[in-house]
Amino acid sequence: MAVLTSAFTAERLLFTPARSESDAVHTIFAFPNEYSVGITSLGYQVIWATLVSRPDLQVSRLFTDLHEPLPSRPELVGFSFSWELDYVNILSLLEFLQIPLRSTDRTHAHPLIFGGGPVLTANPEPFADFFDLVLLGDGEELVDAFIDAFQTVRSADRATQLRHLAQVPGIYVPSLYQVSYVDATSEIRSIDPVDSQVPALVQKQTYRGNTLLASTVVTERAAWENIYMVEVVRSCPEMCRFCLASYLTLPFRTASLEGSLMPAIDRGLQVTHRLGLLGASVTQHPEFETLIDRLNQPQYDDVRLSLASVRTNTVTEKLARTLVKHDSRSITIAVESGSDRLRQVINKKLTNGEIVEAAMQAKAGGLSALKLYGMVGLPTEEPDDLDQTVTLLKSLKQAAPGLRLTLGCSTFVPKAHTPFQWLGVNPDAEKRLKLLQKQLRSQGIDFRPESYNWSVIQALISRGDRRLSYLLELTRHYGDSLGSYRRAFKELKGTMPDLDFYVHADWDLHQVLPWQHLQGALSSATLIKHLQTAIPDLHSSRLLASTLR
Repeated sequence: MAVLTSAFTAERLLFTPARSESDAVHTIFAFPNEYSVGITSLGYQVIWATLVSRPDLQVSRLFTDLHEPLPSRPELVGFSFSWELDYVNILSLLEFLQIPLRSTDRTHAHPLIFGGGPVLTANPEPFADFFDLVLLGDGEELVDAFIDAFQTVRSADRATQLRHLAQVPGIYVPSLYQVSYVDATSEIRSIDPVDSQVPALVQKQTYRGNTLLASTVVTERAAWENIYMVEVVRSCPEMCRFCLASYLTLPFRTASLEGSLMPAIDRGLQVTHRLGLLGASVTQHPEFETLIDRLNQPQYDDVRLSLASVRTNTVTEKLARTLVKHDSRSITIAVESGSDRLRQVINKKLTNGEIVEAAMQAKAGGLSALKLYGMVGLPTEEPDDLDQTVTLLKSLKQAAPGLRLTLGCSTFVPKAHTPFQWLGVNPDAEKRLKLLQKQLRSQGIDFRPESYNWSVIQALISRGDRRLSYLLELTRHYGDSLGSYRRAFKELKGTMPDLDFYVHADWDLHQVLPWQHLQGALSSATLIKHLQTAIPDLHSSRLLASTLR
């Protein structure tokens, strides 16, 4: 692993780091992937800038391929965790730092290991044994609250530190919660704090301001070379019932156009001409039209503009022309299915007519390609729904001839804190992906299926509990294939449920969920209401019969 390579010297900072005090806390802030990937993560950038802007910290960055000079005795080691399979790299980096993998094996001689990011906020339980504490939710205020609290107990013993930190809203200390099971191979019986001094429920923290994230560093070594990123919106008002990005990050928030968004854009464009507008549904910013008008002014003519996925019925010829003017050739929309009925089930407020209109507007505005996101295995999906997806793609080809069509298609994966968290992965999904591939490629449509096996692994981690930590330790040595996970399940047979329990089974609505003690934006009761709205006749659904007894 390289130290202080040219990657760091190529960085252009958009903030001024603080000068560390003589007794600053030695901290390592890691991203469990290569530098080019980590430095492209807006969340990692901003939290790093927050940490190094504090004079009471001395911060070194660590990636899998390079690092800044590292302290010999760090007091804090943090990880920004954005992609599930990066857990392998977290364990490897802990070994690199000569830190025991499990929190129970660490002593006061070891640093506190903390983590945050979307993977841990959604469901930290499969990784709970590896972390001393987890930061749940938005980091804007939570990170400073964590460091302030740590400073008050910096000289205390490890147990005192953890108990004190557990009192900070949004800080979850897994070792202070006991999990019991109906039996070793069955569901959870209860999750309880070790005593009355530990909060029974940890509330995810939500930043409610209108100044959203913007890049703190621009570099040619990023995966998206020299890009400056600004967060236009956070969460999504549509609330598709499978969507973690919507439910976990509620409520929908928008950046103030004049107060923060345009000043941030102008600040970034002083060091680069590549601009990325981020958010689950950027075109639903209430002043998006005004933003586009501003970016169409002459002083922005040399800006290369990239847009995250946009809501289909907001695709206009004007938007398409703006993208073409700023060196973009395609636009991306999420349609999920060609079935109007199925879109109603998942709360996708969209019609086939609007999808066709979006394709026509994209072509009229000069775009050469339209990328669509779809999904198979959605709850209540029938073969006829797949036929309607094929019919939709044919309609798009006829309505906008010459527009290059790409359909990226994944398998439905249940996510924590969403209405569909109780539903398993449809075992027929792999066949359905192959069926769509056969029918669409014969029509000259570029079909790009996501690996079904990867979806199974994703579901396993998404709905996993603490027992998975032993399996994750095994699979890191076997490789990241589904076969490796099956091999590990065989080795651990009798100590935990089987793969089907976590992945394919529909769970009882009254079952204790692994994340039951971690409160997201909405309560379980509210999520159940959303599920029952989606599938009113639960008798004919794939839900467990015991739910209805």
